[in-house]
Amino acid sequence: MNFPTRRHLLSLATAMAASTLVAAPALAQGNYPSKPITVVVSYPPGGDTDAIARLFADKLSQRLKQPVIIDNKPGAGGALGNNYVSRAANDGYTLLFTPNPFTTAPLVMKLSPSAGYDVLNGFAPIINTATQPLVLVAFPGVGVKTLPELIAKAKSGKPVTYASPGAGSPMHIVGEWLNQAAGVKLTHVPYRGVGPSVTDVVAGHVDTAWVTFGAVRQYLQTGRLIPLAIGDAQRSPIAPEVPTLKELGYKNVVVGAWNGFMAPKGTPAPIVKLLNENLNEILKSPEVVEKLAFFGALPAGGSPEVLAKINASDYAVMGKVIQDLGIVAE
Repeated sequence: MNFPTRRHLLSLATAMAASTLVAAPALAQGNYPSKPITVVVSYPPGGDTDAIARLFADKLSQRLKQPVIIDNKPGAGGALGNNYVSRAANDGYTLLFTPNPFTTAPLVMKLSPSAGYDVLNGFAPIINTATQPLVLVAFPGVGVKTLPELIAKAKSGKPVTYASPGAGSPMHIVGEWLNQAAGVKLTHVPYRGVGPSVTDVVAGHVDTAWVTFGAVRQYLQTGRLIPLAIGDAQRSPIAPEVPTLKELGYKNVVVGAWNGFMAPKGTPAPIVKLLNENLNEILKSPEVVEKLAFFGALPAGGSPEVLAKINASDYAVMGKVIQDLGIVAE
């Protein structure tokens, strides 16, 4: 596979950023911020979400001339930290940086009333920072090089497994959705995070895995894993040779990954605007674009309404899939 170089990814991502991001930000309104800002990450340190959040926090701190501190609050599939921010003061000093399980966690987890949060109305969206295509990869020893070959193997009665970073994750959802669409039963093997799932598929302990590109780049480049399909609606500039599920006949199976910033509901519009404008500018930085590419992510940006629409669409579409397939996180 002719996997793109980092320079190629950078040029592609920079071009996308330049075509989608908004104009330069206005000066800070009022005296905000006049003290440190806390960004809650609902996952442990060390993962992609944490690393990307720290990248944005550093750049935002430089622009706003105030410390921007990451506060990791993992637990309950992200619900613990998300709930914390939903109940925080809406003064712009507590923000949430989250991937898209933010939208689906309440739909797949049995949350107590004290741990739950209102996905659609409990937050003020700030910005969709980046997107990450989901890719289905296979261990070479499985003996398949394409998705049709994998489906044929499953239909022949031979057991096939797929790993995900956790029950109820977008990777689990796309895996079960593909099972339904293809009329097969690839057995789900949930892990606690992307890292362990990648380790086991590279070792051949599971046959395939749904992951993000950044987690498997080195293994795709060396042939230790084989890409079979991506979950996005269109092919990705990160790996343009890899076909989409839609192209392969599963036209309704579309699941991707995104991340973004949220604030508590009722955060003043001027503060949301200031944060949005500065983060849009940060997304234009070649350094940031390159670092996002390392994680297999492409800059997104745009207005708060863009993130609101993405969140609402995921809630409706993924919610129906979760209900129809009975997907739960134990």
